Amino acid sequence: MNIVKKDLDQNNAIVTLSIEKADYAEKVDKTLRDYRKKANIPGFRPGMVPVGLVKKMYGKAVLAEEINKLVSDNLYKFIQENNLNILGEPLPNETDQKTIDFDTQEDFEFSFDLGIAPEFEVTLNKKDKVKFYDIAVSDEMIDNQVKSYTGRYGKYVQEEVVEEKDMIKGELLEMAGGKVNESGIKVQDATLTAAYMKDDAQKALFVGAKKGDVIVFNPAKAFENESEISSLLKISKDEAKTIESDFQIKIDSITRYHESEINQELFDKVYGEGVVASEEEFRAKIKENIKENLASDSEYKFGVDAQEMLVAKFNDLVFPDAFLKRWVLATNDNITPETLEEDYPKMIADLKWHLIKDKLAKSNDVKVETADVEDFAKKMAKAQFAQYGMIGIDDEIIANYAKDMMKKEDTVKNIVERVVEQKVFTAVKDAVKLDTKEITIEEFNKMFEGK
Repeated sequence: MNIVKKDLDQNNAIVTLSIEKADYAEKVDKTLRDYRKKANIPGFRPGMVPVGLVKKMYGKAVLAEEINKLVSDNLYKFIQENNLNILGEPLPNETDQKTIDFDTQEDFEFSFDLGIAPEFEVTLNKKDKVKFYDIAVSDEMIDNQVKSYTGRYGKYVQEEVVEEKDMIKGELLEMAGGKVNESGIKVQDATLTAAYMKDDAQKALFVGAKKGDVIVFNPAKAFENESEISSLLKISKDEAKTIESDFQIKIDSITRYHESEINQELFDKVYGEGVVASEEEFRAKIKENIKENLASDSEYKFGVDAQEMLVAKFNDLVFPDAFLKRWVLATNDNITPETLEEDYPKMIADLKWHLIKDKLAKSNDVKVETADVEDFAKKMAKAQFAQYGMIGIDDEIIANYAKDMMKKEDTVKNIVERVVEQKVFTAVKDAVKLDTKEITIEEFNKMFEGK
């Protein structure tokens, strides 16, 4: 087999593979002999089918399959051995490719177009500046988090006098003519809350009432729509539309949610027993947690800005545009030439960043160890728990959750890519000059508005 590469320019090349009969004959013959042993053709005993018949029936398909395998294996071997940094995948050449006829030819020639990545080096120094935003933790942020914890770790208490947000429970009876309608709607252990009533007059009937009081009210006036009435009276929405009568409820219980006090019990629930011993330490720990989360946001923004700086730094890189557009259309059925033209600049920016990132990873000897993947998975697990206010989760629980996450191949692949990117950004951060600025969370969030 002979392989020849012809450079058209710095970004485009043609590779031609010339295949002779000697390159494939032995493997084709072996495959046909195997077919002969297994062929089950009426009129012939197994293994006794004439070779000529087997060749006539399967020869062309076997030849085509073997040739395709030879071409594929040797093309990619050539690319690897010659360290060709190709973009996309090789595409059959549309002009130099000669006609292939497996019925008559013994020698074959295949030509492929290659898109070659531009050659460049990434060097960074203190002349390269990137902004870094240090997000300040305000007292208001700490206060809000304290309130979130006191609300989350509160408890329900039975009360004697109704307040607006209390849950009232009792027997609900339909009225008619100022009396209980014995054949009307009855609901045992009905529950309602005055705060959800749209009518102030109806709401006022309950606020200030005591346990044991009997209240007469009108659900149709009190509530917003038939869904609420349906839920209260345990009837269908269609039936709820027709309800006009008054109902009475005897208040059997009044349940109120009390926020937690800021005490040792709360500290232990949030951070674990004995970790925090005073309100001052509690607020300091909250500030530390907020700062940790904000640091991740700052690093994310730094990554965005560093990527933009680096892509702009190599704005003059030349790409095999015609080849790439052809390759994208050939491999994506959902992309049209019109959408491709619209999306192509963003594709090139992403491709440019991918190449830059690879260069930085190699020049900084970035490696991803098993421990890196495990640590990142634990951070992801910890962040997911934190979204639901679950702080101070036992390390073993975090580790087991992370281990379950890593059972998915796609998750591990994603983690590896993110770890590489993190390490690349760390290298960039060490190399460039940081233009550090302290800002509020409101100022930081405004930078992402409209994006």
